[in-house]
Amino acid sequence: MDKLYKKIFMVFILCCPGLLAHAQSLTGKITNQKGEALPGIKIYFQGLTEATTNNSGEFQYKFPSRGSYRLRISSDNYQPAFQDVAIKSGSQNITIALSDLDYQPEIQVSTGNRAAGGNSINQNSAPVQVITAEEMKKFAQKDITQILSYAMQSFNSNRQTIAGGTDHIDPISLRGLSPDQVLILVNGKRRHSTALVNVDGTFGRGAVGTDMNSIPVSAVERIEILRDAASAQYGSDAIGGAINIILKSNSPFNMSMSYGESASETNGLRYNDGKTFQIDYSEGISLAGRGSLNFSGQFLYRGATNRSGFDTRPLLYSPLLVKTDCECEKDFVKRYEKAKTLDDLKALSAGFSRNNMRVGNAESSNGGLLINGNFALLKNMELYLTAGYTLKNGEAAGFYRLPGETAQIDLGMYPNGYLPLINTGIQDLSVASGIRGRLLGWNYDLSHVSGKNNIDFNISQTLNASLPLGTSPDNFYAGDLYFRQNTSNLDFSRTFNLGRIFNSFTTAFGAEYRTDNYEIRAGEELSYSYGQPSKSIAARKLGSLFAEPGAQVFSGFTPVNSLNKSRNNKSAYADVETSLGSKIRLGLAARLDDYSDFGNNMSYRTSGRYNFYKSFAVRGSYSTGFRAPSLHQQYFNNQSSQFINKKATSDLIVNNDHPAVSQFGVGSLRPEKSNSVNLGFTGNLIKTLSFSADVYQINVDDRIILSGLYERERNAKGVLLPAGAVNKLLNAVDPTAAINSVMFFANAVSTETRGLDFMFTNRISLRNPGQGISLSAGLNLNRTRVEEVNASDQVNSDQVLSNQLFNRQERSRIESSIPDSKLNFTAGYFAKTWGISARTVRFGEISYKNPFDGTLPENLTVPFADQTFSPKWITDMSLNHSFTRELNFAVGVSNLFDIYPDRLYIDPNNRPDNLTGDPVLNYINSASRDNTGNGRIQYSRNATQFGFNGRHVFGKLSYSL
Repeated sequence: MDKLYKKIFMVFILCCPGLLAHAQSLTGKITNQKGEALPGIKIYFQGLTEATTNNSGEFQYKFPSRGSYRLRISSDNYQPAFQDVAIKSGSQNITIALSDLDYQPEIQVSTGNRAAGGNSINQNSAPVQVITAEEMKKFAQKDITQILSYAMQSFNSNRQTIAGGTDHIDPISLRGLSPDQVLILVNGKRRHSTALVNVDGTFGRGAVGTDMNSIPVSAVERIEILRDAASAQYGSDAIGGAINIILKSNSPFNMSMSYGESASETNGLRYNDGKTFQIDYSEGISLAGRGSLNFSGQFLYRGATNRSGFDTRPLLYSPLLVKTDCECEKDFVKRYEKAKTLDDLKALSAGFSRNNMRVGNAESSNGGLLINGNFALLKNMELYLTAGYTLKNGEAAGFYRLPGETAQIDLGMYPNGYLPLINTGIQDLSVASGIRGRLLGWNYDLSHVSGKNNIDFNISQTLNASLPLGTSPDNFYAGDLYFRQNTSNLDFSRTFNLGRIFNSFTTAFGAEYRTDNYEIRAGEELSYSYGQPSKSIAARKLGSLFAEPGAQVFSGFTPVNSLNKSRNNKSAYADVETSLGSKIRLGLAARLDDYSDFGNNMSYRTSGRYNFYKSFAVRGSYSTGFRAPSLHQQYFNNQSSQFINKKATSDLIVNNDHPAVSQFGVGSLRPEKSNSVNLGFTGNLIKTLSFSADVYQINVDDRIILSGLYERERNAKGVLLPAGAVNKLLNAVDPTAAINSVMFFANAVSTETRGLDFMFTNRISLRNPGQGISLSAGLNLNRTRVEEVNASDQVNSDQVLSNQLFNRQERSRIESSIPDSKLNFTAGYFAKTWGISARTVRFGEISYKNPFDGTLPENLTVPFADQTFSPKWITDMSLNHSFTRELNFAVGVSNLFDIYPDRLYIDPNNRPDNLTGDPVLNYINSASRDNTGNGRIQYSRNATQFGFNGRHVFGKLSYSL
């Protein structure tokens, strides 16, 4: 009996694998696009062994167990393909068709149209540009704004320096417009903006943008850029267009790691800073054949860069000397020389360098996770979910506080001065979920998107100079900014075939409900206050002055600044698009928005396309649009304090509810209104060579700006001038002169933007299989002009008031602070195992203007120098090699020729050996006649072309299944 059991057991062992394999097997066939069988093709099964097709292109594989498996099909002569299969009991069969290496599928875009599955990019009525994941990873740029700035001719973005919170969130521009005049979408859904409003002297001052860099690059499948007004389709903010970030839905496993740093030389100095380290991860899994879930993650560390110049002040440890009334020039110079000798010796013994600033990119670490998936609940009903979280920590520097600046220093804490640091923690959270499907022939989509952006400010390596000596902390919590947005949508669409004439008729309609919430939270008391007024003010009295309260470089938000404001918006839209025969395509869209705080708005858009010969077509559109004032612009407020003639005063940024604003005749903010025209010509010269050219004009009325500083008029000794225009207005609400100055938001200007966009792409297959060349070129010409300044009667009644509302500097910030042209050439050669890519971008001319127009400050006899910065070419190159089908290594360089922008003008007398007592030529006045911050800022931070970090080299290792 034992022998019988053993025989039965052996039979079971030998037969069971076959029985199990038979229970879970897969057969299939691999063909080309013509349906021809492909022998010798490798099929890799994730986590298992591999199979090879026979002479009939067929294969068979037996799986050890049920479950979801990913197949990767690879060949030297065909594009790789991936297939997820759900293995169940029994035998299954699949057929997979591979594409030739030079095959270019027709790109379908969903941005700017409501057709299910999108429209072909070659049949669209609006210009849409697509940046693929493959293009995004070719060069050294590592975050979305920088990638687009180099890859796209009509997009601009630069990192800022010494600009507070703006050092950590890059302002963007599409077609020369403001950061808040382009709408950001993710998978077609509105993305929330940041909690930050730009109030420092950068491009986009007064605007609120979206932090595109909070989305991991590893999660992006492609980016669709609609270069046409789209308020009638998507609502507020889409005046200049929309950028739609399409996420990966079921990608193969991919992990990459890269490292890079500066390798630059300028002004006789070498730099190896800006070290970057990045890890990317992306992988999708199948959900039992009924959907997929894609995971993406990114960690990016970016070290600080510094391109500062040397401090030109004659004295570092003592206040600068001023000639007395009865002192002759010879005696003054002799006194100054003695003071400078002692000062230089003190700096030498302390090892204190005149290179004391940090002017460049902030240090930053950015970690993010994103999940994107879908699951079929029923045959025509699908659940989808996108959830992402990013935490970004940054450290940016301010202006160095010298030991001689007694109102900002405690020599017991910082005997050689200090460089205060602004540390930010930026949290970004977004969850989008919904149900979509088909019901009674209609496509429906019910969704809800919730987003939050939070920025906390912590100031380190600083002090509160108003506290008694030796008692101040060296770091402060300065407060938080919050922005939250919830958007619910219900959308319907359907495409009808109505016969020969209306052979395609797509109609769509829907509704949206959105709530916005903006919050400011106060910092700790010592970050903004005197702490103990009765003791500290007397303790820090400095001659006739008192030290300023609060954390140096960034005074915290006060309880008075704290607020929590909300609003809601209800909107409805309708959209139709039809084809008249095979040559004509027409579209019409309209949208009604109703805001709880300022009323309603109607926008509409008409578009058309005519294919007059083969693939050649003309297209055009006319659109009206709007941008609702952000809650930040409506309610942001801040204050800093100072002593003037022994009296405590405040400098305020106030919201439009403040009584001081009404004295200037400025009421509540209104929406910006726009109208735009786009006319284009597009086609294919040959099968693989396509081009497009579009001219456009965008007029924006009631554009919102942050005003200039309205400061009380005083004489040289700081005494108020009662007849001053600002004094008269502020006295009506503040007769005690506790308010020294105010700034506010206003619908102050109307602008006109004109431009040209040109695109050319070609892909050439070479004779050897797997080899080819890709070429592309892009050109943008852009000009924005301020057509009208919309000032109130009160402001127009006085030239000083009128000039200060929107001065020359603010005009140049809109008209000329980003390149007036950009030219982009990209070429690539690819083979079986290696490839090379090269790109050169010409950043056009920019300019800066001084803020004064006819009226100069009393102590300034020569205005700041206006300056124009010439065009520059920036060249990038990269080389990659695949060691195996899975493992790839790339090396490359950004800014190959180590190009820098033109240097800032520096006054000839702005130098450390200028010891004259001449009231015009002395150092104090000379340093005020340029924008170099005592020689330490070499490149403009008010107008930027491409940054000023020089050459950057990198290496990257990637592993893909």
